[in-house]
Amino acid sequence: MLGIDAYPVDVEIDLANGLPSFSTVGLPHGAVKEGRERVTAALANSGFELPLRRITANLAPADVPKAGSAFDLPIAVGILVASGQLAAPSLERGFLFGELGLEGDLRPVRGAVSLVAAARRVAADWVIVPAANGGEGALVEGIAVYAADTLRDVADHLTGRRPLPAATPRASPEVRADLDADLAEVRGQTLAKRALEVAAAGGHNLLLVGPPGAGKTMLTRRLPSILPQLDPAEALEVTKIHSVAGQLPAGGGLLTRRPFRAPHHTISDAGMSGGGPHPRPGEVSLAHRGVLFLDELLEFRRNVLEVLRQPLEDGVVTLARAAVAVAFPARFLLAAAMNPCPCGHLGEPSGRCLCSPERVRGYRARLSGPLYDRIDIHLTVPAVTWQDIASDESGDSSAVVRARIVAARARQRARGQGQSGPTLNAHLTSREADRWCRPDPEGRRLLGVAMAQAGWSARAYTRVLRVARTIADLEGATEVRAPHLAEAIQYRTMDRVTGAAGRRPVEADTRPG
Repeated sequence: MLGIDAYPVDVEIDLANGLPSFSTVGLPHGAVKEGRERVTAALANSGFELPLRRITANLAPADVPKAGSAFDLPIAVGILVASGQLAAPSLERGFLFGELGLEGDLRPVRGAVSLVAAARRVAADWVIVPAANGGEGALVEGIAVYAADTLRDVADHLTGRRPLPAATPRASPEVRADLDADLAEVRGQTLAKRALEVAAAGGHNLLLVGPPGAGKTMLTRRLPSILPQLDPAEALEVTKIHSVAGQLPAGGGLLTRRPFRAPHHTISDAGMSGGGPHPRPGEVSLAHRGVLFLDELLEFRRNVLEVLRQPLEDGVVTLARAAVAVAFPARFLLAAAMNPCPCGHLGEPSGRCLCSPERVRGYRARLSGPLYDRIDIHLTVPAVTWQDIASDESGDSSAVVRARIVAARARQRARGQGQSGPTLNAHLTSREADRWCRPDPEGRRLLGVAMAQAGWSARAYTRVLRVARTIADLEGATEVRAPHLAEAIQYRTMDRVTGAAGRRPVEADTRPG
């Protein structure tokens, strides 16, 4: 594996006269070296013999590091063929991978989708995979995939005595019941629910600020319920990432729902971005095409938050190590929640907050200006009143909201036809924003006044235009008008409250709506 992609490795076996030994060469790492013991036991317990000769297993190309346990099966089969115990036809057009248990059983490995895709890429005819990887390996079209339970099954298939069954693609079982939560269950918070709809329609990053118990977490956890289903290409891409990370459910296959990742605030920067001696995806990549939810945003360490800069801007995270540099996809919707002050009660009519302005300023300074600018929508979420809780009225259901979002995204795709790259408004370049988000004269005047008062950066200015374009798409409008910009501007409440990142503050308005 190299990132989320795989490259082919030729396994060569040589049996030479001399004292019995078993060595593996070709830059093998720990799990590959330990495979000698697994292969030796698996051969004996499957009814085969280990040749009492000097065995050399070469993994070519020899100058590329090898890691993982997927080499067990091809090494074992190579020994059987080289020693004459397996009279198999040519293996040059086939691929095998899998970890061997001591009794000869085949166990799953990470990255089966990527490994089968690499075999297809070099025009292989067939691949033999562990039975537990069959469902995900069969997702790759254009190549025959066979699923085996044991080493003996593989040997019988290669000799033609008992052919293996063809693996069939399947979807992974859904394991997150909370994704079925409905937006209509949230009482009150009309403006916040509207902000969620806008964020989902355009792929905009979202920050909710409010006191404890205001419903920030409840709102954000319903964001996946209004997102469209993954299309086939996205589903295969997401499945590949989760397969490489070892995050697929046992026996799982294609992931059909958008990921929702909610790491704890104690996570390390490597856990967020990915890493390790042989880099694996982190939370930003596991949230690819889905939602990354950071609850209690300011409790995350600053170095952890700063690793979000590149993926938020480029949709990819690059991990450079001494031996290799890999890039993982990381195009996600960031949804974050935070308290307005250390005690959490700033702005409440009860006057419970005793935090000094200096303490509030220091608390909010944990979020850097550059990262703050990369968040399109930030909104104050007031405490829920008892009238809202007791009310029988509920807003639109997730299904109704999702239908509007699907229609808005369809307009974005139609507008971006013939262009390379993403079509969501949140990912428009500055040139594309100038073309598609240009407001009418009244809107330009309104935007100029707002920018002068809030002291926005050029990045924040462009992001307001993108949000306004999404609001227009939800309405079905072809042009961005002043009402669309007015709504987009109200989704920058942190500018009005704090003058974020050292900019000049203007009058705060924390009233609902």
